[in-house]
Amino acid sequence: MYNRQLDTFIRVADAGSFSKAAENNFITPTAVIKQINRLEKELGLRLFVRTYRGIALTEEGKLLYDDAKYVIQYCEDSVRRAKGVGKHSEDIIRIGVSPMTPGEFLLGLWPKIHELCPNIKFRLVTFDNTPENAWNILHNLGQGIDVVAGWFDNSYEHVFGCAALKLKDDPICCAVSVHHKLSSKNLITVDDLRGESLMLVRGNWEFYIGELRDFTLKQGVNIIDFDFYDVSVFNRCENSDLCLMAFDSWKNAHPLMKILPVEWKFTVPYGLLYSHTPSKIVERLIDAVRFVVEL
Repeated sequence: MYNRQLDTFIRVADAGSFSKAAENNFITPTAVIKQINRLEKELGLRLFVRTYRGIALTEEGKLLYDDAKYVIQYCEDSVRRAKGVGKHSEDIIRIGVSPMTPGEFLLGLWPKIHELCPNIKFRLVTFDNTPENAWNILHNLGQGIDVVAGWFDNSYEHVFGCAALKLKDDPICCAVSVHHKLSSKNLITVDDLRGESLMLVRGNWEFYIGELRDFTLKQGVNIIDFDFYDVSVFNRCENSDLCLMAFDSWKNAHPLMKILPVEWKFTVPYGLLYSHTPSKIVERLIDAVRFVVEL
């Protein structure tokens, strides 16, 4: 299904050394090094920087690491689906979840969905938040992952070729470090944000963020743009004492960050993203969610 040397590559990256990876998998360090050397030769890439202090992923290695985990997960899921043919595997819906796309809202609807569709089963499929993973998953919904619950705008249908079921308009909040002077507040006002620096995402959300951007600039808020939500954005916010555009569902995304409501009326659509050509079981789920949420 895929080059098995990718398994060794991921184990080495996770372990941080050839010897630890070898010990964890009951083989010799020499065997691990040979597999990595062979993989680098086949790919024409240098995946690790080797020094007397240890090893570290190169930039190419970091990109391959994220994509390889997705490829392996996808292949393993394909095998499970193939083995499950004729065993009601078609009743399993794979929900993609990550720190930035938690499945709490959808899972909260589960008891009522189960009453309507007792044969449906959920399987949570975790993934890392990277631009490459987001692109691959949204372009290939129905293959490895069936549904992702998250925030979107009108461009998703055209950019990623996926369908969306809007469930609600989610208020835009602010995330701040637990050490930030605003962290003690229960509600942030616009006056509180004057003179502060607010991180806003660029790109596909601009239809909804544009008005917020213009409004905050007029209120004397400094805007810092970034391209993509991942854990590094939360780390940057926490380490630099910045404010970050966020949503209440991200309250568990970073242990040193607090998500606080803001006294404004800016929102972003939240809902389910799924394939434009969904399977029958996904169609049943979407119909059930529409009924439960009374759309």
